[in-house]
Amino acid sequence: MSVTQQRFEKMRPGPRGHEPKLTADMLPPGPRVPALVQSVGLLGFRHQFVPAMKRRYGDVFSLRLLPESRWLVVFHKPDVVKEIFAGDPAAFHAGKGNAILGPVMGEHSLLLVDGAAHKRARKLLMPAFNGHALRGYQEVVTGLAKTEVGTWHAGEEFRSLDRMNALTLEVILQVVFGVTDEQRLAELRPLVNRTVNIHPLVFLGSGLPRLQNVGPWRRTMENQEHLDRVIYAEIAERRVAPDLAERTDVLSTLLRVRDPETAEAEGGGGLTDDELRDQLVTLLLAGHETTATALSWTLYEVGRDPAQLAKARTAALAGDDDYLEAVLKEAMRLHPVIPMVVRHLMRPATLGGIDLPAGVTVAASIILAHADPENHPEPDAFRPERFVGGHLPPNTWLPFGGGVRRCIGAGFSLMEGVAVLREVLSSYDVTVRPGSTDVPKVRNITSVPRHGARIVVTPRGRTGR
Repeated sequence: MSVTQQRFEKMRPGPRGHEPKLTADMLPPGPRVPALVQSVGLLGFRHQFVPAMKRRYGDVFSLRLLPESRWLVVFHKPDVVKEIFAGDPAAFHAGKGNAILGPVMGEHSLLLVDGAAHKRARKLLMPAFNGHALRGYQEVVTGLAKTEVGTWHAGEEFRSLDRMNALTLEVILQVVFGVTDEQRLAELRPLVNRTVNIHPLVFLGSGLPRLQNVGPWRRTMENQEHLDRVIYAEIAERRVAPDLAERTDVLSTLLRVRDPETAEAEGGGGLTDDELRDQLVTLLLAGHETTATALSWTLYEVGRDPAQLAKARTAALAGDDDYLEAVLKEAMRLHPVIPMVVRHLMRPATLGGIDLPAGVTVAASIILAHADPENHPEPDAFRPERFVGGHLPPNTWLPFGGGVRRCIGAGFSLMEGVAVLREVLSSYDVTVRPGSTDVPKVRNITSVPRHGARIVVTPRGRTGR
């Protein structure tokens, strides 16, 4: 059995030990259709299904999901979101809530570990994402963005999602993985793309062993085995690289970090090959398509509104990164890429005045929080000004989660997004053709523009406006 097969077997979602059996009468109201139907609704049609559940059952509702018919209780009001994020990490486990990702991300993934293991992993990863490191990455990101933008053809409509995916993939491979050899880049690109494009049903079926040798599940396993071989080879080569001490990419930084508390007991206190592999894949899945999607929606929205385009273009030319960040954040609010943030209750808890038993998973719904007019007046309008001046109410904008589990790559993502917008808007005006519309489509754990957020670019100043 390969290392990949062993990981899939070990991390396959399954029964949660001796947790109490939960029944519908112990939880807030929700649909009573089979768990399979609810799971398909949440995984495949979340942007219609979740708002429909809110309209039917109110601000708090329960869902029953596969595998194992697990219960999910959904919240979105900021006071309850605050309670979820501030919950005792020993009682509110994020790792168990994200278990469906386990076979791909691995047992050491920052998204899947809890307690002391999470604290250690976060401490070891932090040097790769502090302010000094981000400033070092910015130059490489800007160079890659400039190269990408230089290939665009003015006046031709194209899918901005495709171009942003290509760009953010290069950022991940060169800035995070530290790969610059063209032969290895050519090998990694299709493997990464197939990993990112896993269908939601493949994740859903990861708990069913009989599916592993059938159709898309078999192809997913084969792709993962190939990707693992390449990643482990890169880690092995990097460990003995003569210039390791001078390299600034994330992988090289992680290879140098040491945990003083375990240095003697564990022969150095650094990250093992398995830990490095799991964190790299986590950064890949959490930071590649998410940022690309946010950027494509941003270009689509500024392209629909000449006034917003003018403001964003002025900010790009003036070096006003704060306003460009506000534009990016507003696109992330209006078009959530990730649907929710989840925690699994290890012991009973009270949220929003509702007593919940151990064994239930609670969710802060990003879709509902971002669309709530109490949180964001005129929620359907694209208004970057919401994010200027620091007036946004806390716990109402949730793309990076919150509390001790806030996404460690949040600063990297925003830095990357601003750098790309600066390069695009300094070179081009962006428009969306009249009548062109787009809506979200679920792809693996993310939501992307169904039609690719199609735009047209024109050399700056030639739009006739």
